[in-house]
Amino acid sequence: MMRRAGLRPTRQRLALASLLFGRGHRHVSAEALHEEAILARVPVSLATIYNTLHQFTEVGLLRELAVDGSKSYFDTNVGDHHHFFVEGDNAMLDIPASSVEIGKLPTVPDGMEIVRVDVVVRLRRKD
Repeated sequence: MMRRAGLRPTRQRLALASLLFGRGHRHVSAEALHEEAILARVPVSLATIYNTLHQFTEVGLLRELAVDGSKSYFDTNVGDHHHFFVEGDNAMLDIPASSVEIGKLPTVPDGMEIVRVDVVVRLRRKD
């Protein structure tokens, strides 16, 4: 997978890829992956986690979802879909693309094209 994407499969990348992709599609923050790596006895710094997640995103292995400006989640499902964000739980859930209907998009500036539209629906648990 990494070689096809043009990345060298280093020991740390392989270990992190195993954690990321070994359990099906999921959403993970860098901090959560770092905790998983520590529990799995993978000697890796948080900075290396961030670098690896961004490298995987750049080559299309992951999709980054920015939530609340400073918080990002990385999605192993890079297919066309949208998300629920559960506030308080800090959890991301998939919404099939067919469940969201976009009525109108703004006019795109000259020389630009729309690549993707990401919809994040925020949820809160009822009291």
